[in-house]
Amino acid sequence: MTGNNAFLHIEGCDTDRLFSDVKTPCYVIDEKALITNGEILKSVCDDTGCRILLAQKAFSNFTLYPLLSQYINGTEASGLFEARLGYEEMQGKEVHVFCAGYRSDEFEELLKYADHIVFNTPTQLRLFGKRAKASGKSIGLRINPECSTQEGHEIYDPCAPKSRLGTTRALWDELMTDELVSMLDGLHFHTLCEQDADDLQKTLTAVEEKFSDVLPKMKWLNMGGGHHITREGYNIGLLKKLITYAQEKWGVTVYLEPGEAHALNAGYLVTRVLDLIRNGDTDIAILDMSAACHTPDVIEMPYTPPLYNSGKEGELMYNYRLGCPTCLSGDIVGDYSFDKPLQMGDMLIFGDMAIYSTCKSNTFNGMALPDILLLKCDRSIEVIKSFDYRDFKNRLG
Repeated sequence: MTGNNAFLHIEGCDTDRLFSDVKTPCYVIDEKALITNGEILKSVCDDTGCRILLAQKAFSNFTLYPLLSQYINGTEASGLFEARLGYEEMQGKEVHVFCAGYRSDEFEELLKYADHIVFNTPTQLRLFGKRAKASGKSIGLRINPECSTQEGHEIYDPCAPKSRLGTTRALWDELMTDELVSMLDGLHFHTLCEQDADDLQKTLTAVEEKFSDVLPKMKWLNMGGGHHITREGYNIGLLKKLITYAQEKWGVTVYLEPGEAHALNAGYLVTRVLDLIRNGDTDIAILDMSAACHTPDVIEMPYTPPLYNSGKEGELMYNYRLGCPTCLSGDIVGDYSFDKPLQMGDMLIFGDMAIYSTCKSNTFNGMALPDILLLKCDRSIEVIKSFDYRDFKNRLG
């Protein structure tokens, strides 16, 4: 089950030897893959003049920020802590913030770190806009073009019915006064999730239809995240055309703030088999990692992550359900097949584990947080962060 180039940079390696000394489970971030992604993103900036940010919600391993900063223009944050992280660790770069609701007791500190502040509603703009403007910040409003391009994952669809994210045209017409409009430097929309440029094209058409009278008054247009720019087969040519169209049509600077694209296929979760059991006609392997704790998107989305040297259930000779050691009955990674039977102690390597993993991991059931390692370009391994019992205990009291 090796799709989307998840193992491109370790394909053909002796992985047993490469990871022979690591303590499992552990995350391994691949430096070479980060560079490959960075070069693709930088080429989009160079060819169009747009500016690309790192959405830290997907990848916030700040040890790698100096590397990423060579290719991008800054960070995007969802609140105070992410804004501070981007300000401190990607120094000299832009810091953009969007939050559905800002806290009055945090806003003054937020102004220390942010360059751009995007509000979700005219009400939030009225509450905080003058303070932000007086501090010299660039002000934006998130709009909702009411154009859904997703199917089956409403939890990830900002344009789903009854969405709380963004200002619809009806709400704009009801609440936006001339004074509020005059505060704005830009508009922001974020409607995509792991999608291609054709869906951006549909969204941009809807944005133009609903806000064509407003766009020429703006200095910038932020097209949000969800752009899978570094995925194999992504239509980069169309993306560049859309960016150029917006910039020439409305005289704006275009921003993109993908998260996954920066670290797509740039990490692994290395784990080992603890036990093998059989229930009816199902063979089950218990791993030393937890889907619920270490790869929560596997359960939340849900999805079945790619696994090195394996196949889908039924593709190869030996089928196994890969489960985890917590008490949660549904703590299961998925069903896979192998060309030979698994043995206790076998190493397994899940792919595309740099995104929404280290930043979402948790210690449910007292599970230890996996160490975070860096696989360098020369294929040596460096420990970025290790965890122990104190990390579990100290966050609880």
